[in-house]
Amino acid sequence: MNIQEALEIVSQTHSGMVRSHNEDSVAYDASCGLVVLADGMGGYNAGEVASGITVSVMSTEIKQRLGSVRPQNKKENGEDIGEALLRENVQKANAAIFSAAQSQPQYAGMGTTVVSALFYDNRVAVAHVGDSRMYRLRGDSFETITRDHSLLQEQIDGGMISKEDARLSRNKNLVTRAVGIDAEVEVETHIHEVQVGDVYLLCSDGLNDMVGDEDIGTTLGMLKANLALAAVQLIEMANDNGGRDNVSVILVKINGDFAAPRGWLAKLLSWLKR
Repeated sequence: MNIQEALEIVSQTHSGMVRSHNEDSVAYDASCGLVVLADGMGGYNAGEVASGITVSVMSTEIKQRLGSVRPQNKKENGEDIGEALLRENVQKANAAIFSAAQSQPQYAGMGTTVVSALFYDNRVAVAHVGDSRMYRLRGDSFETITRDHSLLQEQIDGGMISKEDARLSRNKNLVTRAVGIDAEVEVETHIHEVQVGDVYLLCSDGLNDMVGDEDIGTTLGMLKANLALAAVQLIEMANDNGGRDNVSVILVKINGDFAAPRGWLAKLLSWLKR
């Protein structure tokens, strides 16, 4: 099965109940298995600019590169090309945002979080910066597969605060890493094997700040047969609970096997791409 047939993808974004405009940006392309979600920060709509730059750079650059490379191939250091593409293009977006912020006063200090994924060869490469998250629903198990780059997460890791108390903390939005704030950015990447039936959720913190993980997982479990409805319901839950921030979700369901061709078939497809 090709990647476009194997993946079902939907997205929803909303400004929330308090903010006057939406600084989140989302994009996906099922034909190459790419999904990107960014949550911008900065005054005078600068956050919207930062998130838009990130989504645009990553979508354009990665789709172009996938026309000539196979993401499952390895680099000299053993890293998948797909994983490297995500990391390198988050860094490209970082350079573009930082440059714009330095040269245009109205954009000073702008930045964005990002969570992105590239699906290929029955696995998914993930790259993220900040506190936008990726979750996985597999059977009855719902878990976070990214770790927030935030002060609150550091406090949880250090045993200074429990996960239960963290839900009530006022420090939720203090990220320790963001795209575009400094000349360089450290991007966290990893790879996971996927299984048919998995559902992946990428979201801005406007969802998980307003809705507990257990409720998110329960909703996905009940509505996974209708991804579009699940996305709408998650947005509505965040808004019903206060909607204090923009809220965005991308849902990806694995409907079939998309293993990369091997041997002579792979060579033939590679030749045809030339």
